[in-house]
Amino acid sequence: MRTEFKKTGNLPTVVLAGRPNVGKSTLFNRLLHKRRAITDPTPGVTRDPVEAECTIAGKSFRLIDTGGFKLADCEGIDKLVVKKTLETIKKANLIILLLDAGDITSEDEEFISVLRPYREKLVAAVNKTEGGRGQADAWNVLQFGFEKVFMISAEHGDNVGELGQEIIRRLDFSKVNESYVEQISSIRIALMGKPNTGKSTLSNRLTSSNSSIVSEVPGTTRDIVEGNFSWKGRDFTLLDTAGIRRKSKVTENIEYYSVNRAIKAIDEADIVVLMIDAAEGLTDQDKKIAALAHDKGRGIIMALNKWDTMPQNKNTFKDISSRIHFMFGQMEYAPIVPVSAKDGSGVDKLLSTVIKMYDQLNISIGTARLNQALEQWLTEYPPPIGPRTRFKLKYAVQKSANPVHFIIFAHRSHAVSDAYVSYLRNKIRKDLGFSLVPVLVEIKESS
Repeated sequence: MRTEFKKTGNLPTVVLAGRPNVGKSTLFNRLLHKRRAITDPTPGVTRDPVEAECTIAGKSFRLIDTGGFKLADCEGIDKLVVKKTLETIKKANLIILLLDAGDITSEDEEFISVLRPYREKLVAAVNKTEGGRGQADAWNVLQFGFEKVFMISAEHGDNVGELGQEIIRRLDFSKVNESYVEQISSIRIALMGKPNTGKSTLSNRLTSSNSSIVSEVPGTTRDIVEGNFSWKGRDFTLLDTAGIRRKSKVTENIEYYSVNRAIKAIDEADIVVLMIDAAEGLTDQDKKIAALAHDKGRGIIMALNKWDTMPQNKNTFKDISSRIHFMFGQMEYAPIVPVSAKDGSGVDKLLSTVIKMYDQLNISIGTARLNQALEQWLTEYPPPIGPRTRFKLKYAVQKSANPVHFIIFAHRSHAVSDAYVSYLRNKIRKDLGFSLVPVLVEIKESS
């Protein structure tokens, strides 16, 4: 679909930084005026940097929420989070150092020391000072040489407006360029699947970045990590989501919010790429994710990841595909693509399939052509003529594209059987160019 939109480039970058549980994600959501990052009292909720465009007083900039800086027990995933945070800080135009009201901790002192080379682009803010709480101790921050400290409450909004004004004052917007351009809409892809199936590895490969932390630890990704890339003249937006486990295994509040956020990503996507461990095969969770995407009319591609570890003979793919199609009786339209996120094999085929699928999702069929086709289908397979089963299909319209939704008006609509609706759906898919996508057919009573 071609659309005209405002294209903004070279936006300055503001990074929120601090130790765990000082309220960075809460401040991130407050500045954006929407819930974008997951917030929870548990320290260390944010792992991957979460990025969004933020606008204050008509000025736009990139706002990035980072994982907390830790000293104690900084091993494994925590070490990767700290490394990612420091990489993000280096690229920032402005750093908001967020501290907690109360005593200065050793981690605060160490982090302030780490940030000394960036002093000219540093703004200090002390959070959780609503109603003047803890401000007496908070002024101790001045001992580190800050000329100004903002006393704020990210949760309640106290003095956040003043902090926003300081952000705008300190940023250089002279290099920002804006233009209105017409182009094909960006294709939005949600990477979904069980934990540790390679979603973040594929995300980093496609975006040519290391935005998502990659670890052998299942459940590393919590927030949705959004990235953009282009391929063969088409623009893509990628949503790397948290791995979805069985409900009985979701024990933490954080994971609950992550999973729910991942499921909501289906609403924001055009196409769901379901990452499946090729060796493990399809699981019940994979089937549930695919069913959710199908019900919402999203395109679905099953990506058999880690294909480089599978036996390389001609029957391997055929056998696995047959098992998947057997388990998905009503979803034979969904393409299955073998890939290796690690070495990149199969990725070009995956993207070409995404483009074909997106183009099909956005097909609009004229009413005249649709009803000519309907007449032909009725001739090929006439409706039953029994006194209880007879019905008459009068005309059809396409209600929407992406999701693809048709309405067929009938006399005695209640008599139209599921089998006949399935027949019509298959004919629409085959004859009108929707071979790769889900098609919703709705029967309504004609007046």
